[in-house]
Amino acid sequence: MRTVIQRVTSASVEVEGKVVGSIGKGFLILAGFTDGDTEADCVRIAKKIGGLRIFSDENDKINLSLADVGGEVLCISQFTLYADCSHGNRPSFVKAARPETAEPLYDFFCAELEKYVHTERGIFGADMKVSLLNDGPFTVIVE
Repeated sequence: MRTVIQRVTSASVEVEGKVVGSIGKGFLILAGFTDGDTEADCVRIAKKIGGLRIFSDENDKINLSLADVGGEVLCISQFTLYADCSHGNRPSFVKAARPETAEPLYDFFCAELEKYVHTERGIFGADMKVSLLNDGPFTVIVE
């Protein structure tokens, strides 16, 4: 499981011109799954994200978590996180989990995140338009 976490002041996702998820301050999370990923991986990464301290405190130290700042999460499924661009110019996606494996893991992961912070989400497999105002920018990868 691979997640790309962007600290944002706001983010939203549209499907067919309709906003299906929107947050203020918090994390935009792009989540990808590969074969062999389990619910235990989702639990571990959700817990890590729930405690991740990447917001500045009153002394401008990166020391505060989502809970500390009243943040939210927008989680988007993204199989392209497992693109292999090592051969040729066209990415291969063979390392990405098939939808029948990835979708239940995505749903489970979002439910785990919800245990720590309000979580909005995109629609698995949909053509999504994601908008964000990156704060920093501050982007980390958690696997």
